[in-house]
Amino acid sequence: MSLERELKKRSNSVCELCSSDENLQVYVVPPSKDENLENALMACKICAEQIENPEATEANHWRCLNDSMWSEHKAVQVVAWRMLSRLRKEGWPQDLLDMMYLDEETLEFAKATGEGEDDPNKVIHRDVNGVILEVGDSVVLIKDLKVKGSSMVAKQGTAVRNIRLDRDNEKYIEGKVGPTQIVIITDYVKKI
Repeated sequence: MSLERELKKRSNSVCELCSSDENLQVYVVPPSKDENLENALMACKICAEQIENPEATEANHWRCLNDSMWSEHKAVQVVAWRMLSRLRKEGWPQDLLDMMYLDEETLEFAKATGEGEDDPNKVIHRDVNGVILEVGDSVVLIKDLKVKGSSMVAKQGTAVRNIRLDRDNEKYIEGKVGPTQIVIITDYVKKI
């Protein structure tokens, strides 16, 4: 019996990740080379493309992992763990990762491609107390700040919501104070 036929039988002819029944294909989980039931799964074209191309990943598509992460099949567990790790900054994937259990061998296989590891060159933004800041967080100013290029003064205690982070400098964040978008130095903010 061919691998594709065995996988279709195992999956009831649906994607083992999102349950779609369109454009199905055999997906061999990297770094595996040999195609067998242990390290392959039935995936739809959308899932396969997003697994292969992190830039094309749509977080909401992967809410399906809430169900498929409980699969009894190792390949499905590994891909679910990798995608949840990739998306963990969204919030809800981290909750699922906290619930998920993989035995040591499966977890080692899941980590084999480096998915889920933090980039050592990644810029990490921290507030005055050393708390890590993420995109979308809210902070409060801990001192009055003059805004360069204007006569405005951002007052101590002002809340700045939905901040953005500077990719190149861990000391700079952006946010709105009133109607004005400003750059703020992280040494003068505290996460709410």
